[in-house]
Amino acid sequence: MPDVPADAHGPRRDTRGIVDAPGLFSRVRFRRHTPAEALRPYLEHYWLIDWDLPEPYATHVVPHPSVNVVFQRYAADAAETAFGEVAGVGLGLFTQKLEGRGRVCGVQFRPGAFRPFAPDRPLSDLTGHRLPLDEVFPHTPEQAADAVTAILSPDDEHARVAALDAFLLNLAPARDPQADLAAGLVDRIRGDRAIRRVDAFARAEGMSVRALQRLFSAYVGVGPKWIILRYRIHEALERAESERNVDWADLAATLGYADQAHLVRDFTATVGVPPTAYGPH
Repeated sequence: MPDVPADAHGPRRDTRGIVDAPGLFSRVRFRRHTPAEALRPYLEHYWLIDWDLPEPYATHVVPHPSVNVVFQRYAADAAETAFGEVAGVGLGLFTQKLEGRGRVCGVQFRPGAFRPFAPDRPLSDLTGHRLPLDEVFPHTPEQAADAVTAILSPDDEHARVAALDAFLLNLAPARDPQADLAAGLVDRIRGDRAIRRVDAFARAEGMSVRALQRLFSAYVGVGPKWIILRYRIHEALERAESERNVDWADLAATLGYADQAHLVRDFTATVGVPPTAYGPH
């Protein structure tokens, strides 16, 4: 079983990746829960959202380099739909329109730690895709539908968490040392802003660049350079949301950009607006 990160004593409390987190949280009930102990080495947390909106609202997320398994139920215009899917790493800004009443029960995996639940599938096959449960896991469509009902039906959120635990434990993930390695490497990138170049990172880890890229393709779904850039944008987004007068030139240097223009270009391409037009006013 892979090691749990040293700071993994509960769900993350940051809002990194959520665009306009205050706007979202003012409209929905958003909670994170810790999974069963046997699942904690593989998962970041569970995330639950419920809403009942008088008018539609679009939420935007800059995805983490994580696979999510998502169970969703929507009710709008007297029609209700419920389904479950596996969402590979999202390459661009993810936008979801929320309207009427709805409920989502999500599982966010640690980057690199999903493969033991679907060992025959390279993670690059999932990147940028959202697939039905029975296309990824060994379920029939009927079994997948039963899982969706079991997870989304309880009004008590702890019962939903227990149903998520049962669903994942029944998949019986087996230890994979390569998944352990990939998850540990991504944790290092996330926690160390001094990691800026793939070649230097590979050397420090005693690997060739090609071996590192192959590992990330198979077990994370995106390359190490992409992950370095994505975590930079997450930090820039969090700073933009929380500070009124960000020193963008200083932040660009802190995050390892050659200059402010490169940070502005990446931020704008990912979030959709330049950093100077974003954040509290």
